[in-house]
Amino acid sequence: MRRAGALAIAGMLLAGLLTGCWNSKDIQNMAYVTALGFDYENGTFITYAQVLNFTNVAKGEAAEVGKNVPTWIGRGEGVTVTESFNSIYSTSQLRVFWGHVKSIVVTERFLRQGERVKEAYDMVNRYREIRYNILLYGTKEPLRDIFAQKSLLNLSPLDTLMDTPAQIYSQRSYILPVYGYKVIGQFNEPAESAMLPSISIDRQSWSEDKNKRPMFKIDGAYFFHAQKMVGWLSERDLEGYRWLQRKLERSPINIPDDRNPAAAIVVIKPKPAIHHEVKNGKPYFNITLTMKAFVDELVRDTSKTDIEKLLNEGIEKQIRDTYEKGLDIKIDVLKLGQCLYRENPKLWHSLHRDGEFILDRDSLQNVDVKVTLIHSGKYKLRVE
Repeated sequence: MRRAGALAIAGMLLAGLLTGCWNSKDIQNMAYVTALGFDYENGTFITYAQVLNFTNVAKGEAAEVGKNVPTWIGRGEGVTVTESFNSIYSTSQLRVFWGHVKSIVVTERFLRQGERVKEAYDMVNRYREIRYNILLYGTKEPLRDIFAQKSLLNLSPLDTLMDTPAQIYSQRSYILPVYGYKVIGQFNEPAESAMLPSISIDRQSWSEDKNKRPMFKIDGAYFFHAQKMVGWLSERDLEGYRWLQRKLERSPINIPDDRNPAAAIVVIKPKPAIHHEVKNGKPYFNITLTMKAFVDELVRDTSKTDIEKLLNEGIEKQIRDTYEKGLDIKIDVLKLGQCLYRENPKLWHSLHRDGEFILDRDSLQNVDVKVTLIHSGKYKLRVE
């Protein structure tokens, strides 16, 4: 009996030792990073981390809509990205968890460093906690201003254009969001020019009562070739680019696109196709584009036939204008070279042997646009 009692006590002690959680962490006492920022100055990486208290973010019956959700912003420096991250650890007070990062924002100054972009992404993507599907943006704004930005109704930064853009793009699509892994894939693709949306802060459009409230806006995009930043184009410059994006949901256009439009139209479901033909050893490109549309506002009495005609002409003009904007900075915005690379790789390699930009104003030949008007809302439309 004594032996059995001693064994029981020893077993209880061992069980207590085995179940001791020496490495356990209280999840409520961790700093959850939701966004990262990268800057580069005087040979030093500068890293920003946006941290949210999820107790304030979680939606529930007791949640107060409109209550300000505080945002904490950490800053670190180092000669490598890892060192800058460790600099944040040294002052964070809590264990930092990176598994909830939803977006990365990099400054224009950082983007001009070329290889530094890949170096930073290598570290971020190599770390096991950080996911692959993270949205990537460039910016001209100070990163502290970006990460302190709130949403409408004082909702958290997780409910902004930066972290959940799908809500906005379902109503107005121009420059679609891009995941970081796709940007790096474009960096490594010889026939592609990488594009990175740029995020800014609009300080004029919204107000809470009479107080101005800044809001996020995608104002353009940065373009890269051979892993170097070539230039930036505004949203207006890229109006024609949107029509070649198969994932575009709905986008507005005035016809004609001037100060005196006849109608406001919403265009949906573009189906673009690009093909090339070779003349005297030089490639020429043709674009065919079919889309559907509906009338959002009729300013002047215009027939269905005339609206479709104006739409075809207006969209073709926007595509050509965007193509020429790309030529100005020697970038293939419409990704015509990708078509040549896939359909005729031998010719592509021979033309790019010296790394020259081969496109000119004559390279884009035909732009055949066919828009079908599917309805005109609750009001009827004159057919002829």
